[in-house]
Amino acid sequence: MTMPTLSPNSATVTTATLQQLIDTSDNRLAQQLTAMISTSVQQAPSQSGADQIQSIAHIPFQQFRLDSRQLSDNDVFILLNSHTPNIQKSRDYLLQAASKAAFVLSEIDPITLMSDTSGSADTSNASTIDSKSDASQQLAALPCPILYVPNIRDFLGSLIQAYLQYQQPVTLPKVVAVTGTNGKTTISQLVAQLTQLTGMSSAVMGTAGNGRLGALVQASHTTGDALAVQRFLYQMGTENAEILALEASSHGLDQQRLQGVPVSIAIYTNLSRDHLDYHADMEEYASAKAKLFDKAHFPDLTHAIINVDDEHAQIMLDTATASDLTVWTYSLEPATSATFVAADIEPSLQGVKISLRTNFNDKTVGDEKTDIIEIVGPLLGRFNVANLLAAIAAAVATGIVTSTESATKSATKSATKSATKSATESNVDIGRIATAVTQLQGAVGRMQRVPSNDGCFIVDYAHTPDALSQVLASLKTHCKGQLWAVFGCGGDRDAGKRPLMAQAGLTGADQVVLTADNPRTEDPNAILQDMQAGMSAEQYQRTHIEPARQKAIEYVVSQAGVDDIVVIAGKGHETYQEINNVRYDFDDSVILQQALDKAGRI
Repeated sequence: MTMPTLSPNSATVTTATLQQLIDTSDNRLAQQLTAMISTSVQQAPSQSGADQIQSIAHIPFQQFRLDSRQLSDNDVFILLNSHTPNIQKSRDYLLQAASKAAFVLSEIDPITLMSDTSGSADTSNASTIDSKSDASQQLAALPCPILYVPNIRDFLGSLIQAYLQYQQPVTLPKVVAVTGTNGKTTISQLVAQLTQLTGMSSAVMGTAGNGRLGALVQASHTTGDALAVQRFLYQMGTENAEILALEASSHGLDQQRLQGVPVSIAIYTNLSRDHLDYHADMEEYASAKAKLFDKAHFPDLTHAIINVDDEHAQIMLDTATASDLTVWTYSLEPATSATFVAADIEPSLQGVKISLRTNFNDKTVGDEKTDIIEIVGPLLGRFNVANLLAAIAAAVATGIVTSTESATKSATKSATKSATKSATESNVDIGRIATAVTQLQGAVGRMQRVPSNDGCFIVDYAHTPDALSQVLASLKTHCKGQLWAVFGCGGDRDAGKRPLMAQAGLTGADQVVLTADNPRTEDPNAILQDMQAGMSAEQYQRTHIEPARQKAIEYVVSQAGVDDIVVIAGKGHETYQEINNVRYDFDDSVILQQALDKAGRI
């Protein structure tokens, strides 16, 4: 992941030891680190001698590294197990790191790693050890100690955070984390905008980039690795950011990349088919998301904000309730008793008007407070109303829209949950948020309208069947002519999703253009063939197939009528197309603008 410049940088960093981190950290981390050393000695007492392993706590080091190629002398290398394990590669990483590292913390049993020849193409290689006895001897002969820590992910983020704070203590921002299949990017950016517009310094971290609003640095993953996440969190602290809104992917939660992040407000959007090349099924996918609402994983949690319209919401509600969080819900169904309800929605191609009903039930004082306020926003699409409700709820949960009088009273009370509820539920000034909503800007590549003299052309990131269906359904009600959808499917990903994507497009749009997305290492034509599975003759008549994405966009611009709406879906904010492990410059909005210009439509 590309990150902003970190301060202090490697040229000014101060050495530390694990024992120093233990001595200067809070009790929770100190207990974790102490247990780590004790457990590791018990699990691998002969690995390099118990005394040597215990002394690892006093070995000075420079920085933590997760990539052996980035190691400098006296860094600590953390060897993590891959989701798709490769014994040979992991062994190579370990041996490469051992020549430079102060010591190595390995999630993989190094004895097994060094004695297992199954991952080696050449079993005669000198680095291949045939027995565990020989493996132990070779490990003992390495230039640095190797510590086996199978549970290192349970505290890795906290460990990195402790090291950064040891260099220079900073106040970390309050973290709002958003999880779900669709809506994470939009909600996180709306939260950052709302909190900033109402007086707090904000930042975002996710698919569309990391950093302060207006100065995002492109990211390679929705949720970075534990080192990248902690460095960025610390960097935002040095820049005095008060709120960090981040996207919590199921991969990131499952792999504990957010461990140690002080998440106080967790948001759940929805769940639909995605990432089943990683998760075994939808239940496992939902369980990964539910970890965000578990105080066992995120001890700083206070609020859970959950979309009760979603069929998978219950596991999130159950987890949040078991963690004794303040649970707020949001809904687009007027009849529900959710905390935040869109009682009336008037969407258009210019934005949306909402009658927002809030239902706060403050059990601490036996009071129920219901308000209705009109909100007008510039976001397109009915589904963006749900995203806006979630962002508004998060802004309320931060406490920034609590009246001054209420905040003063709250400050005189003890720091209990009831005091927090009283401040954020009974004395909320939603009017401040309503004013801020009019100034919001949608996330780049999310229902982004590209200017044209006639017709309506939109770029959107929708890359799941559910997201595409919602985009098309939102636009269909405003379409006087035909609704066009241009999209594909990514290569090296869940192939079972491909025909579902095609059917979502054909169900929601009048005309469909199937094209390449990010084919990665697959043949685009093979992906397109998968997408056509099960299509009827009538559907074929409404489908145009063009593997080259630029040509597909040029085709739809040439064919769409003056009253038609065109959606270019799947890539949104991305500025590249990945083909055979090479990323080529490709921005849907730029290509669309060029095609419109060439056709004389702008």
